Amino acid sequence: MRKIFTMMLVAAVFMSTAFTVTDEIKFKVSDLRMTWQVVDNNYQNKNQSLTALIITNTGHDVLPAGGWKFYFNSGRGFTENAVTGNAKINQVNGDLYSITPTDGFKELKPGASTRIEYINDDPVVNVTDAPEGIYMVWDAQPDKGYSITSFTIEPYKPTYQGLVTPEIVFDRNKTIADIPAGQLTKVFPTPLSYQETSGTFNLDDKTTVIADNDFAREAAQLKEIISSLLGKQLVDTKNNASVINLTKVSGIAPEGYELKVTPKNITINASTATGAFYGIQSLKSLIPATAFVKTPKSVQIPCVDVQDAPRFGYRAVMLDVARNFQPKKQVLKLLEAMSLYKLNTLHLHLTDDEGWRLEIPSLPELTSVGSRRGHTLDSKHFLPPSHGSGPDVNNTVGTGFYTKAEYIEILRYATDRHITVIPEIETPGHARAPIKAMDARYDRLMAEGKKAEAEKHLLRDLKDESEYRSVQYWNDNVIDVALPSTYNFVETVVNDIITTYKEAGAPLQTIHFGGDEVPAHVWEKSPAYLALKATHPEIQGTNDLWYYFYGHVNQILKAKGLRLSGWEEMALRKTTLDGKLAYVPNPDFTNEHLQADVWNNVLGDGQEDLAYRLANAGYKVVLTCVTNLYFDMANYKSFDEPGYYWGAFLGIDKFYSFIPFDYFKNADVDKNGNPINRSLFIGKQRLTDYGKSNIVGLQGALWAETVKSTERMDYMIFPRLLALAERAWAADPKWATETDPVKAQQGYQQAWSGFLNVLGKRELPRLSYYDGGFNYRIPKPGISLQDGKYLSNVEFPGLSIRYTTNGKDPDDKSKLYTAPVNYKGGVIKFRVFDVKGRGSNVAEGGSNNLNP
Repeated sequence: MRKIFTMMLVAAVFMSTAFTVTDEIKFKVSDLRMTWQVVDNNYQNKNQSLTALIITNTGHDVLPAGGWKFYFNSGRGFTENAVTGNAKINQVNGDLYSITPTDGFKELKPGASTRIEYINDDPVVNVTDAPEGIYMVWDAQPDKGYSITSFTIEPYKPTYQGLVTPEIVFDRNKTIADIPAGQLTKVFPTPLSYQETSGTFNLDDKTTVIADNDFAREAAQLKEIISSLLGKQLVDTKNNASVINLTKVSGIAPEGYELKVTPKNITINASTATGAFYGIQSLKSLIPATAFVKTPKSVQIPCVDVQDAPRFGYRAVMLDVARNFQPKKQVLKLLEAMSLYKLNTLHLHLTDDEGWRLEIPSLPELTSVGSRRGHTLDSKHFLPPSHGSGPDVNNTVGTGFYTKAEYIEILRYATDRHITVIPEIETPGHARAPIKAMDARYDRLMAEGKKAEAEKHLLRDLKDESEYRSVQYWNDNVIDVALPSTYNFVETVVNDIITTYKEAGAPLQTIHFGGDEVPAHVWEKSPAYLALKATHPEIQGTNDLWYYFYGHVNQILKAKGLRLSGWEEMALRKTTLDGKLAYVPNPDFTNEHLQADVWNNVLGDGQEDLAYRLANAGYKVVLTCVTNLYFDMANYKSFDEPGYYWGAFLGIDKFYSFIPFDYFKNADVDKNGNPINRSLFIGKQRLTDYGKSNIVGLQGALWAETVKSTERMDYMIFPRLLALAERAWAADPKWATETDPVKAQQGYQQAWSGFLNVLGKRELPRLSYYDGGFNYRIPKPGISLQDGKYLSNVEFPGLSIRYTTNGKDPDDKSKLYTAPVNYKGGVIKFRVFDVKGRGSNVAEGGSNNLNP
């Protein structure tokens, strides 16, 4: 459990060494080089670590002993006093910390180095645990931050329990069969019925597309796909024998289709345009990946007979663009990949403590203040740095939003691909960005003498003295739901969103209003709450404000023809059980058709059955389980594998092996990667048949605290998104319902091998070039020293392995691994490569050890 500190803003204190503003400005912060290293990962034999910042002066001037601070972001807790006695670390707010030099810090001469060693609350697991976004502020210039541009994370070889080494990876990979490409199913996700027939269809620029009127848009899209693939427009030849027919046929499921490919014709039957669209996506998956590498004159498509329909009607990706922003182009690219793999919902997490990302024309401060991050300690004009965004407000990580025109473009792009975009406006917690934005609006209008207008959209009681800390350490991030102005704000935002969707011609059935992680002790000293309590006898305590708030929000949405969605806490009522705090499904909302996204099933934390309890109680539930469906979790426990790990370690196998209607069945390890004690499931609710009818679908979630580039976004999502698509679309596999454990494991292993071969030999080569190419994660190879030889293998058959024996990291020109390599001593390194020559992390052997 991470410590929660009281906010300490340390006053600027000049050290005994006298210096002037001129001296401070003379020193170039760009001359500082910093390295972070792990010193002791079991410091004092406790569950804590000792780490160090090594500061080197590479310039020609002396760094003064004081008169400055460093700031950095971290999701971890720290002991205040540095072990080296030369600095103090204090929390500012949220994940922002300051490092203040003490009398023990000596001036740093040119060429010299010094260390600040400090204690972390927990052991270091991976590179994500390093501080980020470090910058410097002179006391005499408190409004200006200077980035430390040279920052290095020193390699570390941990020995903690659960460490996944290349030898462990090798043993895991040994069970994967290498299946000939010709034997693989060529439509993905796996269809209900698939049969290959003889021959191929020749797709060229003379191919004719014929469609029923209801499928005119899909026909136009198909023509554009073919033209783009071949690099030339289709010739409209009525008598051409090569024809693709899009035909409307009744009796097929709404999202279902039939696809038949013969040497002369391709026929896609569907009852809806959506079904026809998915038939086209399956046709695209039949196109060999090589066709996307270099423009072909024609493409040979294998003859097949397919009948297909999805298992779940809700197949979603949740993308957080609030913590760290992603540009419009990257969102469009994600939508394109989602459509290829038949996912139909993009849940956009547009607002949070660290950013508001959607233009709301009626409330311009939401983006002029709430969408920008830079060095500030008052948040009056923009928000402070978070998650490594740095001191400069003109950054592309913490700063950014979608204009109304850009969002309309996103909506239209999604609608064309039969994807619904659900906007999330996080309330009442995780709301620091809109709170500070509305404070700025209040200040502006008060300065203009417009008191009533200034107060109209305030989100906090200005006289509230409540003290709290959120899970992410914020002390001022919860909207006061007792204020009438809160509901003015909600209605204004909702109205602008509705207008935007109407202009885009995009469907809008629901708005997601969050409801996650409101901390204890909020509102307790709010005059607005106390006044409301005095006039509303049903409000006995602050917990009752929860239902008051969501009841009002629900009524606002219902009046506009919308329904309410939220995270699981929206659907829960706080109560006590045996004198302890407990959560039960809230009966007040069960008839309101609310949809709850349930993430909390952390194994061992007591809420493993929460999703099933809500579904059994009548709530429509989207499974967004952290144990299996969080893209931001690290793939496995290794220092070089980025991502959070508080909920689980999630390799692609966790996505693929997920059993929606019984996820207890295949739970094998806890959140630390250790074998699970199955007794924790005793007394937990199982999903009833009625509850099954309320599981509307699956959602993979990418929270973006650790995602600071488009490349990292791709790395965290792909190829795990393909396993999500398989579980959401394909029929319930036999291994999931098999009662014999041995048969279930055998069936799973066979299916797992087939899936990995499809990825390695068909889908990953496609993703390397499709839509400009995706920066998907390439798995580190497994290696094993046996009888004086190194063996290596890979999780995705079809990818290549290369190696070196000279100590250098392998590149795409290094020796290709084809057979065990004789080991003659020294260091040997292996690395996996994709068809473009991109490499994985390096697996290192030699020197009598296997490094992580």
